[in-house]
Amino acid sequence: MDNRLNAQEAETEFFEKTRFLEGWFLEHRPLHSLAWALWIAAIVVILTLTRNPFYLALVIGAVAVVRWRCAPVALENNGQQAMLLSPLRFGLIVVTTAALFNMAMVHVGTTVLFVLPTWIPLLGGAWTLEALVYGALNGVALAGLFASFTVINRVVPVRSLLRLTPRAYYPVAVVVSIAVTFVPTTLQQIQQIREAQAVRGHRLRGVRSWLPLVVPLLEGGMERSLQLAEAMVARGFASGADAQARWPQMLVLAGFASIVAGWLMQLIWRQPIGGGVLLAAGGAALLLGLWRAGRSHPHTVYRPERWRGWDWVVVSGAVLAAGVFLLPIFARGTIFYYPYPTLNWPDFDWRIGLATLGLIAPAIG
Repeated sequence: MDNRLNAQEAETEFFEKTRFLEGWFLEHRPLHSLAWALWIAAIVVILTLTRNPFYLALVIGAVAVVRWRCAPVALENNGQQAMLLSPLRFGLIVVTTAALFNMAMVHVGTTVLFVLPTWIPLLGGAWTLEALVYGALNGVALAGLFASFTVINRVVPVRSLLRLTPRAYYPVAVVVSIAVTFVPTTLQQIQQIREAQAVRGHRLRGVRSWLPLVVPLLEGGMERSLQLAEAMVARGFASGADAQARWPQMLVLAGFASIVAGWLMQLIWRQPIGGGVLLAAGGAALLLGLWRAGRSHPHTVYRPERWRGWDWVVVSGAVLAAGVFLLPIFARGTIFYYPYPTLNWPDFDWRIGLATLGLIAPAIG
Protein backbone atom coordinates (compact mmCIF):
# COMPACT_ATOMS: atom_id res chain seq x y z
CA MET A 1 0.00 0.00 0.00
CA ASP A 2 2.84 2.39 0.82
CA ASN A 3 4.58 1.62 -2.46
CA ARG A 4 1.35 2.35 -4.34
CA LEU A 5 0.93 5.70 -2.59
CA ASN A 6 4.56 6.61 -3.21
CA ALA A 7 4.24 5.70 -6.88
CA GLN A 8 1.09 7.79 -7.24
CA GLU A 9 2.79 10.72 -5.51
CA ALA A 10 5.77 10.42 -7.85
CA GLU A 11 3.51 10.36 -10.91
CA THR A 12 1.59 13.38 -9.65
CA GLU A 13 4.82 15.27 -9.03
CA PHE A 14 6.10 14.39 -12.51
CA PHE A 15 2.94 15.60 -14.24
CA GLU A 16 3.00 18.82 -12.18
CA LYS A 17 6.55 19.44 -13.38
CA THR A 18 5.47 18.72 -16.95
CA ARG A 19 2.62 21.23 -16.67
CA PHE A 20 5.01 23.82 -15.24
CA LEU A 21 7.44 23.33 -18.12
CA GLU A 22 4.62 23.64 -20.63
CA GLY A 23 3.47 26.90 -19.07
CA TRP A 24 7.05 28.20 -18.97
CA PHE A 25 7.47 27.23 -22.62
CA LEU A 26 4.32 29.01 -23.75
CA GLU A 27 5.21 32.13 -21.80
CA HIS A 28 8.94 32.47 -22.49
CA ARG A 29 9.54 30.57 -25.73
CA PRO A 30 7.73 32.06 -28.71
CA LEU A 31 9.08 29.40 -31.05
CA HIS A 32 6.63 26.77 -32.21
CA SER A 33 7.47 23.14 -31.49
CA LEU A 34 7.27 22.42 -35.23
CA ALA A 35 10.00 25.00 -35.82
CA TRP A 36 12.17 23.23 -33.27
CA ALA A 37 11.44 19.90 -34.97
CA LEU A 38 12.56 21.24 -38.36
CA TRP A 39 15.65 22.73 -36.72
CA ILE A 40 16.70 19.39 -35.25
CA ALA A 41 15.88 17.65 -38.53
CA ALA A 42 18.26 19.97 -40.39
CA ILE A 43 21.02 19.19 -37.90
CA VAL A 44 20.46 15.45 -38.31
CA VAL A 45 20.69 15.80 -42.09
CA ILE A 46 23.91 17.82 -41.97
CA LEU A 47 25.69 15.67 -39.40
CA THR A 48 24.71 12.55 -41.31
CA LEU A 49 26.05 13.79 -44.63
CA THR A 50 29.31 15.55 -43.82
CA ARG A 51 32.52 14.66 -42.03
CA ASN A 52 34.30 17.88 -42.93
CA PRO A 53 35.70 19.20 -39.62
CA PHE A 54 34.97 22.82 -40.59
CA TYR A 55 31.27 22.17 -41.18
CA LEU A 56 31.07 19.96 -38.09
CA ALA A 57 32.56 22.78 -36.03
CA LEU A 58 30.05 25.27 -37.42
CA VAL A 59 27.09 23.01 -36.59
CA ILE A 60 28.32 22.26 -33.07
CA GLY A 61 29.05 25.95 -32.52
CA ALA A 62 25.52 26.84 -33.61
CA VAL A 63 24.07 24.21 -31.27
CA ALA A 64 26.18 25.57 -28.41
CA VAL A 65 24.96 29.13 -29.03
CA VAL A 66 21.33 28.01 -29.19
CA ARG A 67 21.73 25.94 -26.04
CA TRP A 68 23.29 28.86 -24.19
CA ARG A 69 20.65 31.31 -25.36
CA CYS A 70 17.44 29.22 -25.36
CA ALA A 71 18.03 26.58 -22.70
CA PRO A 72 19.13 28.43 -19.53
CA VAL A 73 20.33 26.61 -16.45
CA ALA A 74 17.42 28.09 -14.52
CA LEU A 75 15.14 25.63 -16.26
CA GLU A 76 16.81 22.75 -14.40
CA ASN A 77 16.30 24.51 -11.10
CA ASN A 78 12.61 25.05 -11.87
CA GLY A 79 11.63 21.43 -12.24
CA GLN A 80 13.74 19.60 -14.78
CA GLN A 81 16.12 17.00 -13.43
CA ALA A 82 19.83 17.45 -14.04
CA MET A 83 21.29 15.44 -16.88
CA LEU A 84 23.20 12.30 -16.02
CA LEU A 85 25.72 13.00 -18.78
CA SER A 86 26.54 16.49 -20.01
CA PRO A 87 27.16 17.08 -23.74
CA LEU A 88 30.81 17.90 -23.07
CA ARG A 89 31.41 14.72 -21.09
CA PHE A 90 29.51 12.66 -23.63
CA GLY A 91 31.56 14.23 -26.42
CA LEU A 92 34.86 13.39 -24.73
CA ILE A 93 33.81 9.79 -24.18
CA VAL A 94 32.32 9.15 -27.63
CA VAL A 95 35.09 10.91 -29.58
CA THR A 96 37.80 8.98 -27.76
CA THR A 97 35.96 5.67 -28.10
CA ALA A 98 35.13 6.16 -31.79
CA ALA A 99 38.68 7.21 -32.64
CA LEU A 100 40.28 4.22 -30.92
CA PHE A 101 37.70 1.78 -32.28
CA ASN A 102 38.10 2.97 -35.86
CA MET A 103 41.90 2.89 -35.61
CA ALA A 104 41.72 -0.66 -34.23
CA MET A 105 39.31 -1.94 -36.89
CA VAL A 106 40.41 -0.04 -40.05
CA HIS A 107 44.06 -0.61 -40.93
CA VAL A 108 44.22 1.83 -43.85
CA GLY A 109 46.44 4.87 -44.24
CA THR A 110 50.01 5.86 -44.92
CA THR A 111 50.85 7.48 -41.57
CA VAL A 112 51.51 4.40 -39.45
CA LEU A 113 51.67 5.00 -35.70
CA PHE A 114 52.53 1.44 -34.68
CA VAL A 115 52.03 -2.12 -35.94
CA LEU A 116 50.60 -5.10 -34.11
CA PRO A 117 51.29 -8.70 -35.17
CA THR A 118 49.00 -9.86 -37.95
CA TRP A 119 48.11 -13.08 -36.13
CA ILE A 120 46.01 -11.08 -33.64
CA PRO A 121 42.34 -11.26 -34.79
CA LEU A 122 40.86 -7.91 -35.90
CA LEU A 123 43.47 -5.85 -34.06
CA GLY A 124 46.49 -7.08 -35.98
CA GLY A 125 48.03 -4.76 -38.55
CA ALA A 126 49.01 -1.14 -38.90
CA TRP A 127 47.32 1.43 -36.66
CA THR A 128 47.24 4.65 -38.69
CA LEU A 129 46.70 8.33 -37.99
CA GLU A 130 44.14 8.56 -40.81
CA ALA A 131 41.91 5.95 -39.18
CA LEU A 132 42.25 7.75 -35.85
CA VAL A 133 41.20 11.08 -37.37
CA TYR A 134 38.21 9.66 -39.26
CA GLY A 135 36.98 7.83 -36.16
CA ALA A 136 37.29 11.04 -34.16
CA LEU A 137 35.21 12.89 -36.78
CA ASN A 138 32.48 10.26 -36.51
CA GLY A 139 32.52 10.76 -32.75
CA VAL A 140 32.24 14.53 -33.18
CA ALA A 141 29.14 14.03 -35.36
CA LEU A 142 27.56 11.80 -32.69
CA ALA A 143 28.40 14.35 -30.01
CA GLY A 144 26.73 17.07 -32.08
CA LEU A 145 23.57 14.98 -32.41
CA PHE A 146 23.52 14.36 -28.66
CA ALA A 147 23.99 18.05 -27.87
CA SER A 148 21.23 19.12 -30.27
CA PHE A 149 18.76 16.65 -28.79
CA THR A 150 19.59 17.92 -25.29
CA VAL A 151 18.50 21.36 -26.48
CA ILE A 152 15.17 19.96 -27.69
CA ASN A 153 14.76 18.08 -24.42
CA ARG A 154 15.22 21.28 -22.42
CA VAL A 155 13.13 23.75 -24.43
CA VAL A 156 10.23 21.66 -25.78
CA PRO A 157 7.85 19.89 -23.37
CA VAL A 158 6.74 16.33 -24.01
CA ARG A 159 3.18 17.43 -24.68
CA SER A 160 4.28 19.83 -27.40
CA LEU A 161 6.24 17.07 -29.14
CA LEU A 162 3.25 14.79 -28.79
CA ARG A 163 1.12 17.28 -30.71
CA LEU A 164 3.46 16.99 -33.69
CA THR A 165 2.70 13.31 -34.06
CA PRO A 166 0.61 12.52 -37.15
CA ARG A 167 -2.97 11.79 -36.20
CA ALA A 168 -2.70 8.30 -37.66
CA TYR A 169 -0.14 7.39 -35.00
CA TYR A 170 -1.41 9.57 -32.19
CA PRO A 171 -2.51 6.65 -29.95
CA VAL A 172 0.95 5.10 -30.28
CA ALA A 173 2.59 8.40 -29.37
CA VAL A 174 0.38 8.73 -26.28
CA VAL A 175 1.32 5.22 -25.16
CA VAL A 176 5.03 5.91 -25.68
CA SER A 177 4.87 9.20 -23.79
CA ILE A 178 3.07 7.51 -20.89
CA ALA A 179 5.73 4.78 -20.87
CA VAL A 180 8.44 7.43 -20.64
CA THR A 181 6.74 8.99 -17.62
CA PHE A 182 7.06 5.68 -15.78
CA VAL A 183 10.87 5.82 -15.91
CA PRO A 184 11.40 8.19 -12.93
CA THR A 185 8.72 6.34 -10.96
CA THR A 186 10.43 3.01 -11.61
CA LEU A 187 13.82 4.38 -10.57
CA GLN A 188 12.33 5.72 -7.36
CA GLN A 189 10.64 2.40 -6.67
CA ILE A 190 13.94 0.54 -7.13
CA GLN A 191 15.56 2.77 -4.53
CA GLN A 192 12.68 2.25 -2.11
CA ILE A 193 12.77 -1.53 -2.53
CA ARG A 194 16.52 -1.63 -1.96
CA GLU A 195 16.20 0.42 1.22
CA ALA A 196 13.33 -1.73 2.50
CA GLN A 197 15.21 -4.97 1.84
CA ALA A 198 18.39 -3.55 3.39
CA VAL A 199 16.45 -2.82 6.60
CA ARG A 200 15.41 -6.50 6.64
CA GLY A 201 19.06 -7.53 6.39
CA HIS A 202 19.16 -8.36 2.69
CA ARG A 203 22.54 -8.18 0.96
CA LEU A 204 23.45 -8.62 -2.70
CA ARG A 205 25.76 -11.62 -2.88
CA GLY A 206 24.85 -13.31 -6.17
CA VAL A 207 22.24 -13.83 -8.87
CA ARG A 208 19.72 -15.37 -6.48
CA SER A 209 19.96 -12.40 -4.14
CA TRP A 210 18.36 -10.22 -6.85
CA LEU A 211 15.06 -12.10 -6.55
CA PRO A 212 13.76 -10.09 -3.53
CA LEU A 213 14.38 -6.92 -5.56
CA VAL A 214 13.03 -8.00 -8.94
CA VAL A 215 9.76 -9.55 -7.77
CA PRO A 216 8.44 -6.45 -5.91
CA LEU A 217 9.55 -4.26 -8.81
CA LEU A 218 7.69 -6.38 -11.37
CA GLU A 219 4.64 -6.56 -9.13
CA GLY A 220 4.52 -2.80 -8.67
CA GLY A 221 5.05 -2.18 -12.40
CA MET A 222 2.28 -4.58 -13.38
CA GLU A 223 -0.08 -3.06 -10.83
CA ARG A 224 0.52 0.47 -12.15
CA SER A 225 0.15 -0.71 -15.73
CA LEU A 226 -3.18 -2.40 -15.05
CA GLN A 227 -4.50 0.65 -13.21
CA LEU A 228 -3.49 2.91 -16.08
CA ALA A 229 -5.00 0.54 -18.66
CA GLU A 230 -8.31 0.43 -16.80
CA ALA A 231 -8.36 4.22 -16.53
CA MET A 232 -7.67 4.64 -20.27
CA VAL A 233 -10.32 2.08 -21.23
CA ALA A 234 -12.84 3.80 -18.95
CA ARG A 235 -12.12 7.08 -20.76
CA GLY A 236 -12.58 5.42 -24.17
CA PHE A 237 -9.00 5.94 -25.35
CA ALA A 238 -8.57 5.07 -29.07
CA SER A 239 -12.00 3.44 -29.21
CA GLY A 240 -13.62 5.77 -31.73
CA ALA A 241 -11.14 5.37 -34.58
CA ASP A 242 -12.49 3.92 -37.79
CA ALA A 243 -10.80 1.12 -39.65
CA GLN A 244 -8.09 2.61 -41.84
CA ALA A 245 -7.86 1.85 -45.52
CA ARG A 246 -4.83 -0.09 -46.63
CA TRP A 247 -3.74 2.20 -49.41
CA PRO A 248 -2.69 5.10 -47.12
CA GLN A 249 -0.51 2.68 -45.17
CA MET A 250 1.01 1.34 -48.36
CA LEU A 251 1.58 4.91 -49.52
CA VAL A 252 3.43 5.69 -46.29
CA LEU A 253 5.64 2.62 -46.71
CA ALA A 254 6.33 3.47 -50.35
CA GLY A 255 7.24 7.03 -49.44
CA PHE A 256 9.59 5.89 -46.71
CA ALA A 257 11.26 3.39 -49.06
CA SER A 258 11.66 6.10 -51.71
CA ILE A 259 13.29 8.43 -49.17
CA VAL A 260 15.76 5.74 -48.12
CA ALA A 261 16.56 4.92 -51.75
CA GLY A 262 17.12 8.59 -52.61
CA TRP A 263 19.32 9.01 -49.55
CA LEU A 264 21.45 6.03 -50.56
CA MET A 265 21.73 7.31 -54.14
CA GLN A 266 23.14 10.58 -52.87
CA LEU A 267 25.45 9.11 -50.25
CA ILE A 268 26.79 5.98 -51.95
CA TRP A 269 26.20 6.18 -55.69
CA ARG A 270 26.74 9.97 -55.86
CA GLN A 271 23.70 10.68 -58.06
CA PRO A 272 22.35 13.97 -56.71
CA ILE A 273 19.66 14.50 -59.36
CA GLY A 274 18.10 11.04 -59.18
CA GLY A 275 18.44 10.98 -55.42
CA GLY A 276 16.84 14.39 -55.10
CA VAL A 277 13.89 13.31 -57.24
CA LEU A 278 13.36 10.20 -55.13
CA LEU A 279 13.62 12.22 -51.93
CA ALA A 280 11.05 14.74 -53.13
CA ALA A 281 8.66 12.06 -54.41
CA GLY A 282 9.03 9.98 -51.26
CA GLY A 283 8.45 12.98 -49.02
CA ALA A 284 5.28 13.92 -50.91
CA ALA A 285 3.98 10.33 -50.77
CA LEU A 286 4.77 10.09 -47.08
CA LEU A 287 2.96 13.32 -46.24
CA LEU A 288 -0.06 12.38 -48.37
CA GLY A 289 -0.31 8.94 -46.77
CA LEU A 290 -0.03 10.32 -43.24
CA TRP A 291 -2.65 12.99 -43.95
CA ARG A 292 -5.09 10.49 -45.46
CA ALA A 293 -4.61 7.92 -42.70
CA GLY A 294 -4.94 10.60 -40.02
CA ARG A 295 -8.41 11.65 -41.14
CA SER A 296 -9.85 8.62 -39.33
CA HIS A 297 -8.28 9.74 -36.01
CA PRO A 298 -9.86 13.09 -35.06
CA HIS A 299 -8.78 14.68 -31.80
CA THR A 300 -8.90 18.05 -30.13
CA VAL A 301 -5.96 20.13 -28.91
CA TYR A 302 -6.01 21.96 -25.60
CA ARG A 303 -4.23 25.32 -25.57
CA PRO A 304 -2.79 25.25 -29.10
CA GLU A 305 0.53 26.89 -29.83
CA ARG A 306 0.70 30.02 -31.93
CA TRP A 307 2.82 30.25 -35.05
CA ARG A 308 4.74 33.52 -34.92
CA GLY A 309 6.76 35.48 -37.40
CA TRP A 310 10.13 34.38 -36.07
CA ASP A 311 9.13 30.75 -36.58
CA TRP A 312 9.36 31.38 -40.31
CA VAL A 313 12.88 32.73 -39.84
CA VAL A 314 13.95 29.63 -37.89
CA VAL A 315 12.39 27.31 -40.45
CA SER A 316 13.97 29.24 -43.33
CA GLY A 317 17.39 29.05 -41.68
CA ALA A 318 17.04 25.29 -41.10
CA VAL A 319 15.83 24.63 -44.64
CA LEU A 320 18.64 26.74 -46.09
CA ALA A 321 21.28 24.96 -43.99
CA ALA A 322 20.02 21.50 -44.92
CA GLY A 323 19.37 22.44 -48.55
CA VAL A 324 22.98 23.34 -49.35
CA PHE A 325 24.02 19.88 -48.13
CA LEU A 326 21.25 17.98 -49.92
CA LEU A 327 20.95 19.79 -53.24
CA PRO A 328 23.73 20.48 -55.76
CA ILE A 329 23.52 24.24 -55.28
CA PHE A 330 27.22 24.75 -54.60
CA ALA A 331 30.29 22.55 -54.94
CA ARG A 332 29.31 19.52 -52.86
CA GLY A 333 32.78 18.02 -53.04
CA THR A 334 33.78 19.83 -49.87
CA ILE A 335 31.03 18.07 -47.91
CA PHE A 336 32.55 14.61 -48.31
CA TYR A 337 35.88 14.50 -46.50
CA TYR A 338 37.98 11.33 -46.24
CA PRO A 339 41.50 11.40 -44.76
CA TYR A 340 42.44 8.20 -46.61
CA PRO A 341 44.94 7.21 -47.87
CA THR A 342 46.96 10.24 -46.72
CA LEU A 343 45.80 12.81 -44.20
CA ASN A 344 45.16 16.09 -46.01
CA TRP A 345 43.72 19.51 -45.25
CA PRO A 346 39.93 19.61 -45.87
CA ASP A 347 38.45 22.06 -48.36
CA PHE A 348 35.95 24.68 -47.29
CA ASP A 349 33.26 26.50 -49.25
CA TRP A 350 32.42 29.78 -47.55
CA ARG A 351 28.93 29.79 -49.10
CA ILE A 352 28.04 26.46 -47.52
CA GLY A 353 29.53 27.65 -44.24
CA LEU A 354 27.50 30.85 -44.37
CA ALA A 355 24.30 28.92 -45.04
CA THR A 356 25.08 26.61 -42.11
CA LEU A 357 24.97 29.61 -39.80
CA GLY A 358 21.21 29.69 -40.37
CA LEU A 359 21.01 27.17 -37.53
CA ILE A 360 21.69 30.01 -35.07
CA ALA A 361 18.31 31.59 -35.83
CA PRO A 362 16.58 30.26 -32.64
CA ALA A 363 19.16 32.09 -30.51
CA ILE A 364 18.62 35.44 -32.21
CA GLY A 365 14.87 35.78 -31.81
